[in-house]
Formats: sequence, structure tokens, C-alpha cells
Amino acid sequence: MNSFLFKHIDNSSLIVFRICFGLLCFLESVGAIFTGWLKKTLIEPQFTFSFIGFEWLQPLPGDWMCVYYIVMGVFGLLIMVGYKYRWNMLGFAILWAGTYFMQKSSYNNHYYLLFLLSFIMVVLPANRYASLDAKYNPKIKQISMPNWCRWIFIVQLFIVYTYASVAKIYPDWLDASVIKLLMQSKSHYPIIGELLQQNYVHYFIAYSGILFDGLVIPLLLFKPTRKYAFYASIFFHLFNSFVFQIGIFPFLSLAFCLFFFDAKTVRNVFLKKKELFTEHKIDIPNYKTLLKIGFGVYFSIQIALPLRHYFIEDQVIWTEEGHRLSWRMMLRAKSGSIHFKVVDNKTNNVIPIKLDDYLTKKQQRGVKTKPDFIWQFSQRLKQKFEAEGMSVSIYATSYLSVNGKPSKRFVNPDIDLAQVQWNHFKHHTWLLPSK
Repeated sequence: MNSFLFKHIDNSSLIVFRICFGLLCFLESVGAIFTGWLKKTLIEPQFTFSFIGFEWLQPLPGDWMCVYYIVMGVFGLLIMVGYKYRWNMLGFAILWAGTYFMQKSSYNNHYYLLFLLSFIMVVLPANRYASLDAKYNPKIKQISMPNWCRWIFIVQLFIVYTYASVAKIYPDWLDASVIKLLMQSKSHYPIIGELLQQNYVHYFIAYSGILFDGLVIPLLLFKPTRKYAFYASIFFHLFNSFVFQIGIFPFLSLAFCLFFFDAKTVRNVFLKKKELFTEHKIDIPNYKTLLKIGFGVYFSIQIALPLRHYFIEDQVIWTEEGHRLSWRMMLRAKSGSIHFKVVDNKTNNVIPIKLDDYLTKKQQRGVKTKPDFIWQFSQRLKQKFEAEGMSVSIYATSYLSVNGKPSKRFVNPDIDLAQVQWNHFKHHTWLLPSK
């Protein structure tokens, strides 16, 4: 194991990846400002639906969130040029973790992956070449890295893609009905909008998605198929970028391919002046045991988290319990309706609640379809009325449709949501069964 993890290999892939990663961090940060995402998600709402347990983590007031994102963008540029690399990488990781945990209205798995990668990059020697750090301090300059620096990416990606593939193997994906619903909003796209409405395209997307996610990592590792897997990756990720408009993730995914190609190929394309490392060197550090334990714990969590929904009652696609942090990507289309009833416990008067008075349209879509949003909004209402000296009960009448199926009642209307507790790893009985 030591000889595998700590043998030294050429570090060209990590150096180029650092440059790409820093650039993408910059683009993600400034893009959030210029596209209006930041304003709609973190500035306009009265409050955000943070991860439960992180309610204390709320956006900075006014336009200070723009400053927050500008600072993240600066960190990205400094990561790219490799200046004070570890500090700037840690700064970006912490700020990105903040923006990740403070809101769920725009949750997607790509943000989660960027969160994980940011902290992984902190511990990697990615500034040892083609960096300002190496220029100003030549003693740190190296052309090699331990083998684990490469395999930490490969194992992480294998987990991501494998779970993404397995999650797609369920009836609504296999009959392409999910894809059909997702494509309906793309009909206005130039050139391909009409094509995306065709049934054979829906089936192609559905089954190629399963095959790509399930096979791309093994095919990239296997030299005879590497080139073809890379071409497929280019098509797959650029298609996703154009059709689904998911920010930097397709380009980040393509950057990962650096870790699968021979170091000589990466060097010849991107770092022609760099010496190629060809020595046979094994350097076992003093912290080897700590590193192995850290890897074991980290990847055990990564493997276990996506499995937790199997131990929770009912279907995850209905309850959403165990959905997040599980690489369940673009698997369902949901719509719903909800009406909250607040009852004054002293007078039994019913207080009308208009969602428009509290939530943005984007937040309302979450409250209509996601149980943790429903619970958090109920707690928000409870706090509001308690602050006014009132004791209230809160009930919800909710209907939910999954993947275009007929709507069914989602929340038990007789349960006082003001009194229920949230549990991250158990089923909530105030959610009605899917069947």
C-alpha cells in the first residue's frame, strides 16, 4: 500500500488542473453576480433555506454578498496563478462552504462536488510548479507528486459517477418520462429545441446517461479506450452545458480528464518547458498513518451517505429524505401546491398566510415540493408569531405530483408542524405515504 500511495509520479496533471480549477472558481464567483443568480438567491429573499442546523448562517445584508463573491473570485485568480496557494485555497473553500450551507433553493450536486474538491485541493501540493509561490520560493519547486494526489480524484469521481448511474435505474428514467418532462422547457432553444422533443432523443439521453456515468471512469483508466471515452466526455458535458446550463461543472468534469492521461501527453500539450519526471522514487512521509486514516474515514462517508435512503421508510423520490449529498442528479420533475393554516391557540382564529409575503417565487417552488422546506418555513412562521407574543399551531394542506403523475396529498393536514422535530436520518411520519 505504501509503495502505491507514496511512489512519486509526474505532477503535470495536478499543476494544470490547479490552473483550470482556479479559473473556474473565478468564473463561478463572478458569474453568480453578472447572471443575477446571487441577487435572486441570496440578496432578494427575506431569509434563506439553509441546511438544517445551519440556520445561523445567513447572507450578509444588502450588497455585501456581492463583496463576498468578489472576494471568492479574487481567491480563484490567486489559486490559478499559485500565489499563497494554500491560504487562498482555504479561503475559497471556507467561503464556498458558507454559500453552500446557507441556501438550498439552488441546491445541486455540482455545488456539493465543488465544496468537496475545494477542501481536497487545500492539502494537495498543487503550487510546486508554474506558480508564483515556486517563483518566489524556488525551494518548493518540484516536478513530481505522490501517487495518492492523483488517485484521490479518481476514487472521488468513481463514487460520484457510479452512484449517479445506479440512481437512474428506476422506471420513470428507464421509460424516458423524466427526460420528456425536462425537455419540454427546452423547446424554444434554437436549432435543437424541436429535436429535444422527440421520443427517440429522450431514450437516447436516458440510456446514454446510465452508460456514460457507469462506464466513463473505467474506460478512461483503460488506455485502449481512453481516447474514445474522452471524446464521449466532450460531447456529454458540452451537451449538458448547452441544454441544462449548469455553470462550470461540465468544464470542471473535462478538466478531471487530466488525471487519466499519461503525464507526457499532459506536459507536451500544456507545459512544454517542464522537465518530465521519470525517476522511480518512493518517499514515505511521517504522516503516512494519519493520511491513510483520513482517506479511509473520508471515503467511507462518501460511500455511506448515498446509501442512507435505503434505510429510510418510503421512496426517496417522493420524500426527498436521503436525496441530498447522494449524487442523485436530475432524476425527477416535481410540481405541487401548498396552503399553510396558522391557528392562534388562545382564540382559535385562523391567520391567513400568503406565500408571496414571505418567499420569492424560487423559494415557493421548494416549499411546494420539498419536506425540509415545508418544515423550515413552518418553524419560521412559528418564530414570527411567538415574537409577537402568540402561541400558534401550523398545519399544511399539500399536494404533490412526481414526474407528471396525478397529484396526491403529501403532508398530513392534521399534524401541527410547529411541534414536530426534524431528523436527518429517519422518516418523518407527517409525510403521507407515496402509495
